[in-house]
Amino acid sequence: MIQKILIANRGEIALRIQRACREMGIKTVAVYSTADRDLKHVLLSDESVCIGPPAASGSYLNMAAIISAAEVTQADAIHPGYGFLSENADFAESVEKSGFIFIGPRSETIRLMGGKTTAKAEMIAAGVPCVPGSDGVLPEDDAVALATAERVGYPVIIKAVSGGGGRGMQVVRDQSELLNKISIARTEALNAFKDGSVFMEKFLECPRHIEIQVLCDAHGNCVHLGERDCSMQRRNQKVIEESPAPGITAEQRAEIGAVCVTACKRIGYRGAGTMEFLYAKGKFYFIEMNTRIQVEHPVTELVTGVDLIQAQIRIANGETLWLDQGQVNPRGHAIECRINAENPKTFAPSPGEIKRWHAAQLRLDDRQAHYLRCDPRVGNGPHEGCTLRDGGGRNPHQHPHAAAHPQGRAVPEGRAPHPLPGRPARQAGVMADASGAFGRLNGLTSTRARTDKGEEDFIPLGARHACHHCLTAVPHPLHPHHAQGGAGTDLDV
Repeated sequence: MIQKILIANRGEIALRIQRACREMGIKTVAVYSTADRDLKHVLLSDESVCIGPPAASGSYLNMAAIISAAEVTQADAIHPGYGFLSENADFAESVEKSGFIFIGPRSETIRLMGGKTTAKAEMIAAGVPCVPGSDGVLPEDDAVALATAERVGYPVIIKAVSGGGGRGMQVVRDQSELLNKISIARTEALNAFKDGSVFMEKFLECPRHIEIQVLCDAHGNCVHLGERDCSMQRRNQKVIEESPAPGITAEQRAEIGAVCVTACKRIGYRGAGTMEFLYAKGKFYFIEMNTRIQVEHPVTELVTGVDLIQAQIRIANGETLWLDQGQVNPRGHAIECRINAENPKTFAPSPGEIKRWHAAQLRLDDRQAHYLRCDPRVGNGPHEGCTLRDGGGRNPHQHPHAAAHPQGRAVPEGRAPHPLPGRPARQAGVMADASGAFGRLNGLTSTRARTDKGEEDFIPLGARHACHHCLTAVPHPLHPHHAQGGAGTDLDV
């Protein structure tokens, strides 16, 4: 029985896992580098352990330090989140050999699906449609490379076997540039992934990027949770993800979903995973599988009602899958947008404090609302809590992490803290939303939100902290904790 989980990650996903654990009554252990000691996931964990210097290679990628932290804190399981060691088969194997539960697939599955060529070969054997290309790794033989390109037909694309994020990819449109592009791709792959192996595929000119979310237990049961459209990309990085994918029919969804379920059962997949496809002219072509939770998992959660992080934990705990395919009924539509802080002239990363925010209004069922999310790196220091008062300073409701807040909002006398309608009550304390973070936004003007009585109205926003006592997942200037009088609030989301 999992009672304590060490989260081998930081920032947004660490907070997301903490929220799931808190709702399940599971204690959490945060690990952090010396540069991250004041991050929210550290402050909000039940226990925390410093595992190394700021450089990720000495901390979040330090397998020995992470496993030692789990031993010291007597954790039962380790959740890798996404990025860092989440798809490292050696780490998963080391975790389980050390006597801990790895919340994710088996190490052999990660190893099998981690290599794009081995994954593709396995999917072909499972009857999953794949993009035509080279049979495995492209050998360092110019004649073979030229012959393969002629067989596949130009344009072709050269990809890194161990690649991701668009690195180690080169499009080749004619024979004259093939050998040079292969050399460039190998160099990029070697520098980025310490593996210069590449392979070749037919380049599809205008495909869409569609991915299928799967969920499998350790007992041979598996379902798919529909698709996400991730076609809107910049520099091969996803910018907008949405579910369901526009233009994909229920029949197509059921057909490709069934193919994915069959493939996952064949390889003995365990946990949450994503099978990615290119979609062109009505056909799906497998490209890779992500053996971890993904950044864009919330859009699937919103349309299916399945909490994927809690599902990961339950499956790792040995539970039999509690739903069948007939119980998966996507409802509504969800979109996730990634906003990058960049220099407008050079497009180089440019993080800093947000001085002004003007949010568009979304019309939903004739009611307007907007919901804000901030990356944890945007925040300007830890949440200090607040004391909530009415206009005359009466009936203070002390936040559990509180420092004095001179102009907060009141909790009406006798009312117990509770979240927005339809949201379950959670333990007291400060916690992030599904995106994971509290970013401080100054200079806000107004927003609209629903009260516990279903009333909606615009409300001015000033420059103070909002209360997250009840851990709700949305900004709530008219939340019951803030329902009476007082000045506006700064949004921590």
